[in-house]
Amino acid sequence: MDRIALGVDIGGSGIKGAPVDLALGSLTEERVRIDTPQPSTPDAVAEVVSEIVSSFSYEGPVGCTLPSVVQHGVVNTAANIDDGWIGLDGRELLERRLKVPVALLNDADAAGIAEVTYGAAKNVPGLVCLLTFGTGIGSALFVDGVLVPNSEFGHLEFKGMDAENYASARTRKAENLSWEEWGGRVAEYLRHLERIITPDLFIIGGGVSRKLDEFREFIEVATPVVPARLRNSAGIVGAALTAAAD
Repeated sequence: MDRIALGVDIGGSGIKGAPVDLALGSLTEERVRIDTPQPSTPDAVAEVVSEIVSSFSYEGPVGCTLPSVVQHGVVNTAANIDDGWIGLDGRELLERRLKVPVALLNDADAAGIAEVTYGAAKNVPGLVCLLTFGTGIGSALFVDGVLVPNSEFGHLEFKGMDAENYASARTRKAENLSWEEWGGRVAEYLRHLERIITPDLFIIGGGVSRKLDEFREFIEVATPVVPARLRNSAGIVGAALTAAAD
């Protein structure tokens, strides 16, 4: 495995990337972030990814994430990005644009891979569920460190809607919820997941991971809850790690 690889995390509001030291699981340079183009069509997003990759002196495979179910490079869903991605061979598009090998995977799965390799889930046995709270809710599920891909628990029906429409970080801001109010919603959602999968550990990722102390006391669940150690860089790190391993 190469010691350095580049990861790009494509989200509904921003696209960010950086080279990663794979021995340490840390960024070797300050990440570059560009707002996700609107509309976030495949060609428009590929152009931004190319701009980010070109901003670094790097030649080699690139890992990219999408807020989507991705199977063998093909994008099957599009959450918070343009529907034009659905059915597209996203890996082929990005490889054609970047002219390097590309690994393409679900964004939360990438974050989970980083946490299992370097962070809060390292050497944790049993069933671990990472949840990223941001524009939506991403999920990554691991059994004894092995990924079960494309779990997409943010799209479970909950209270008559997609769960992410009830408990995402975007919803907290849109509805001007206090940390207590939002923490209560997160707790309800986690208890719903407990009834479905009975996890040994929940890891809270995404931008709110650094603010877990603001709402931890309001999350009353049976399962231990910890913040992601790689915080909002986990997607970049997991994407880079996947690219190097392919």
